[in-house]
Amino acid sequence: MPRDAHAVARASLALIACLGFNASLLAQHAEFTVTDLGRFEQPWALEFLPDGRLLLSEMVGSIKLLDGDGNVLGDVTGVPEVDHGGQGGFGDIVLHPDFTRNNQIYVSYVEAGRGNTRGAVVARADLALTDSGGELRDLEVIWRQVPKVTGQGHYGHRIVFGPNGYLWISSGERQKFDPAQDMAANLGKVIRLNVDGSVPDNNPFMDDGGVRAEIWSLGHRNPLGLAFDADGRLWDVEMGPMGGDELNLVRRGSNYGYPVVSNGDHYSGEDIPDHYTHPEFSPPAVVWSPVISPSSLLFYSGDEFPDWQGDAFIGGLSSEALIRVEFDGDLAREAQRFDMGRRIRAVEQGPDGALWLLEDGRSGRGGNGTLMKLTAP
Repeated sequence: MPRDAHAVARASLALIACLGFNASLLAQHAEFTVTDLGRFEQPWALEFLPDGRLLLSEMVGSIKLLDGDGNVLGDVTGVPEVDHGGQGGFGDIVLHPDFTRNNQIYVSYVEAGRGNTRGAVVARADLALTDSGGELRDLEVIWRQVPKVTGQGHYGHRIVFGPNGYLWISSGERQKFDPAQDMAANLGKVIRLNVDGSVPDNNPFMDDGGVRAEIWSLGHRNPLGLAFDADGRLWDVEMGPMGGDELNLVRRGSNYGYPVVSNGDHYSGEDIPDHYTHPEFSPPAVVWSPVISPSSLLFYSGDEFPDWQGDAFIGGLSSEALIRVEFDGDLAREAQRFDMGRRIRAVEQGPDGALWLLEDGRSGRGGNGTLMKLTAP
């Protein structure tokens, strides 16, 4: 596959006064080299296989199998029909924690409902691989957003397995505001399930039954990044409205306040009270105003960039940036911002510690997004 020339990433000169940037962070940087590996149709997620190959999802409803250098080997067939439009389509891919034994993978995507409604689902399937592709077999939907609603935004549907083997799902509020606080809906929530889709006995609202039993935390807007740090703590990054993007430490049973509070405002200009006005809600660890439009979240543990071990990386869409976050216990701060000049949809760590990025491809560039590999210069 043809490759573009190497390009050296440069740090953004954008000032975010509310974060209290140190002036040294605004200087030019050359801390990694970017290699463009290929173009894909609205790519959304990456997942590395134990043998070093990787799976790449495209929103239009496809999964590609790539070799360890990013070359396309073929398609994975058996992908379910997706409702593609707006922010919806095929989403995330993760391997079962015991994939080497059972070959199971989990995927998220948007399915159509009655009356022009739609919602995200999570399904599991057996992955049968070949040298030139593969097939999803015995696909079974194990979770659905409830209720299905009109519109084509704020699905969330990032999925991750935690240290104890539970399945975690980020569920957006579908641009409907109130469902984030409605315990009869699983919209605007973080969900915790067993690997088969059943509900763990010790979920915070288990005794309430129904959809409430799935819920781990609530009051989220559009959580598009979900990841565990090295200490086993769950964090999410989510889009605010007009201002107020958030990084949150996701705690059991906590309410993060949306749409009652936000450090942003409605797009109409109507004010939303800030978090400090309602101390009963859990405040974010970091707020971005102006927004970065976060798309994904990764905690780095590799050797390619040893100084960044334990830091988080966030992909930025409207900011066209890769954002590095440092932590001190429960405290977090933006430490560095790299201007990538492209909408970053996903960030993943490769087996050798390199960082792999997906360009969104939904705005401009003919619907195509680039797969990039970041290595030490």
